[in-house]
Amino acid sequence: MVKKKKATTAQDFSKYIRWFWMLFVGGVFFVTLLFLLASWGAFGEMPDHTVLENPKTHLATEIISSDGETLGRFYLNDNRTPVSYDELSQNLVDALIATEDARFKEHSGIDARGTLRAFFFLGKKGGASTISQQLARQLFVGVRSKGWDKYLQKIKEWIIAIRLERQYTKEEIIAQYFNIYDFGNNGDGIRSAAEIYFGKEPKDLDMKESAMLVGMFKSSIIYNPRRHPVRTKNRRNIVLHQLEYYNYIDEAVKDSLQKTELDLRYSPQSHRDGIATYFRNYLSKFMKDWINKNPKPDGTKYSLYNDGLKIYTTIDSRMQRYAEAAVQQHMPRLQAEFFNQNTPERNPTAPFLGLDRTGINALMKRYMRRGERWRILKKAGKSNAEIEASFYKPTQMTVFEWKDGKASEVDTIMKPIDSMRYYKSFLRPGMMSMDPLTGHVKAWVGGMNYRHFQYDMVKQGKRQVGSTFKPFVYATAIDQLHYSPCDEFPNTPFCIEKNKHGNSEEWCPENANGENDYGGTKTLKNALATSVNTITARLIDKVGPQLVVDLAKKLGIESEIPVLPSIALGVSEISLYEMVGAYSTFVNKGVYTKPVMVTTIKDKNDTVLYEFKPKTRVVLSEEIAYVVVNLLRGVTEGGSGSNLKHDHKANRIDYKKIITGYPYKFKNPIAGKTGTTQNQSDGWFMGMVPNLVTGVWVGAEDRFAHFKSITYGQGASTALPIWGLYMKSCYADETLNISTEPFEKPKDLSINVDCSDVSEIIDDDSSNGIPEGLDKF
Repeated sequence: MVKKKKATTAQDFSKYIRWFWMLFVGGVFFVTLLFLLASWGAFGEMPDHTVLENPKTHLATEIISSDGETLGRFYLNDNRTPVSYDELSQNLVDALIATEDARFKEHSGIDARGTLRAFFFLGKKGGASTISQQLARQLFVGVRSKGWDKYLQKIKEWIIAIRLERQYTKEEIIAQYFNIYDFGNNGDGIRSAAEIYFGKEPKDLDMKESAMLVGMFKSSIIYNPRRHPVRTKNRRNIVLHQLEYYNYIDEAVKDSLQKTELDLRYSPQSHRDGIATYFRNYLSKFMKDWINKNPKPDGTKYSLYNDGLKIYTTIDSRMQRYAEAAVQQHMPRLQAEFFNQNTPERNPTAPFLGLDRTGINALMKRYMRRGERWRILKKAGKSNAEIEASFYKPTQMTVFEWKDGKASEVDTIMKPIDSMRYYKSFLRPGMMSMDPLTGHVKAWVGGMNYRHFQYDMVKQGKRQVGSTFKPFVYATAIDQLHYSPCDEFPNTPFCIEKNKHGNSEEWCPENANGENDYGGTKTLKNALATSVNTITARLIDKVGPQLVVDLAKKLGIESEIPVLPSIALGVSEISLYEMVGAYSTFVNKGVYTKPVMVTTIKDKNDTVLYEFKPKTRVVLSEEIAYVVVNLLRGVTEGGSGSNLKHDHKANRIDYKKIITGYPYKFKNPIAGKTGTTQNQSDGWFMGMVPNLVTGVWVGAEDRFAHFKSITYGQGASTALPIWGLYMKSCYADETLNISTEPFEKPKDLSINVDCSDVSEIIDDDSSNGIPEGLDKF
């Protein structure tokens, strides 16, 4: 009986062993089958090797300056520009491995030890997702499901992670992991995040900055440094603890860094913020036109927002910043004086002059119908009466203002009609700077704040150019009649009779200061320097307006210019872009070079898709071009632009209210021309040195909004200071190599430009043609 019992016990035990092995083998078979079915796509589509090689991610188009800086990006949803492993700071890599996957370099996609730990302790002692698994989830699996589906998703993660490890090196997986993550606030990928939060490239991030960004991998919503700085700092400190735990840093460094603040340098990136916003707006239109004309090899169109194109531009980020800073420095002071002169007590029709209330109401109604509000409500089916009534209902809005000398925003409640009039009272700037030899545009400022003033005053806007057109008249006369800057003309009233040169009536232009501005004779150099209208009229009478128009067209002016004598005084509406290109011809020895903004376009694989080819043409001889430059030097040496080089001491007019950065005291040769249109609606300054031509315009959107007197409204007060501030910054930056040398003189110069022996006859009562106030400055 005892033996039988022992045999039964042994038999029962062997049965358990058989069941164990059956269950074990069955389990292994089941798990293997699950993995096979998952890999075959039974539980959802799985990426093949071609998809793994080219995962579908939306890549923003990057705009790159001539000095290698990122000016901005074009994107719809993903502001993403990938970086390679070599472009990552080692601090980032160390922080990631220490926090997310300490055995990353040892496993092949799945961390067996971590998986077993998570299984036995039910995840209480940490998860088991490796960096490769997390990358697989973000690229191909998506947000975790609930219930049994989450286990199927985990299986898919494991399979894709193993495939990724086979397809890529460890370094490539880390780079992809950093590139794919959304760090919030348009920080798609590590490059955007580093720029937005710290104003750096990823390779330049220090340990505490890297720790903060790696800490955000847990959740960029919960650990958003702008919304939850304390929580984010605590999470950063956990990452620093992990770095110390795994011996990447010592305890002293950890303790020191944990005591520091986040020290964000938040720089939002959007289409309305950042550097060169107006240029980027122009560039988007340029690119859309290029894309329409240049399809991919397969016939489909490139996507400006998703294909990761790289646009290499001529803009220099340093010069662009100096240009924007000059505008931001001068415009608040100029605007403050404009507001001071347009208080309700001083000007009941402010900001308009020369209009009664009936005229203003008519003007505002025209602006109503042109605005976005009218268009949207009209599209919504509202009647004209309903739309107009909506302009008189108080509405909560955010408006622009200059506060403490800086651009700012203020939340307020205002009627839309009052908001329109408020914005009409702001003076606006435009500025463009270009290398005259290459045509490369170095700086482009289309306004003072793109978020609130989106109309670009470099290329889109066209305004009367005033006296800045006069050099075209002088150049025509010198080219056709071989005049010298030293040739003298009577400074007396002059008229062009009716029916001559297409005139419908007699034309008798006056000089700036009326009867006090006549007498004696003037050389052409002095006449241009002091902007004498009557002598310019004499010149266009001699050559005829058609030849002047022909020359202007050869100089790159595409805007319409009427063939009439009055164009001599700048009645034509021309863009700043055109004017800078035209003036550059004089510096470039008579060769017109079309302005260039884009040099190269590449795809995401750095294949060149477009390369710029310069477009040039000879317009004037080198001698004539030099003579015109010599004439324009007179403007800055003794004319309306002389405050660039001379420290005028008289204080009869308090220019310090608006002239910023004065005295400029430039010592080098400068050629230039100021311009002021009728009623001071537009102020211009075109300034030139041998390797840089810069134009500046200032004026209100509506021509009825302007300074009352020429003292403040002339180009020498409104536009020239921006040029002076900009050039001061450019010269202070020696890496730019802005020329301080004289303009190159032709070897065989036959025209006399030395007027030192000419004795001009000047009426003692004359103010030398300098606009009121400037001769007292």
